[in-house]
Amino acid sequence: MDKAKITAIEKKLREEREQLLQEAGKTLSSLNQQQVTDELADFTDQSSMEWERNFLLRMKERERNLLIKIERTLEKIKEGTFGICEECGCEISEKRLEARPVVTLCVDCKTEQEKKEKYG
Repeated sequence: MDKAKITAIEKKLREEREQLLQEAGKTLSSLNQQQVTDELADFTDQSSMEWERNFLLRMKERERNLLIKIERTLEKIKEGTFGICEECGCEISEKRLEARPVVTLCVDCKTEQEKKEKYG
């Protein structure tokens, strides 16, 4: 992959990271405000709000995992190992990296990994 494409991917990852961090800050603020509201709500409302809070936290966990992947990918770009399959050492296709820059496996190794997960 040429330097310009890697630079574009790096920029996109940094922007995505910034957006995720901003959203996390808003979520924390919202949860803190909601605690005050929860104290005044009846049991049914509290139950509903607790379900919503748990759902939101599960979504945030996914975003946290994505942030970790973004950080690892940015480190690989810095080290010059971006686009190399962690399993076989081959280059990951450009199309795959452009579609999902945080991937760490080529298509063949990812397919094999999924087979192992499915069939044990």
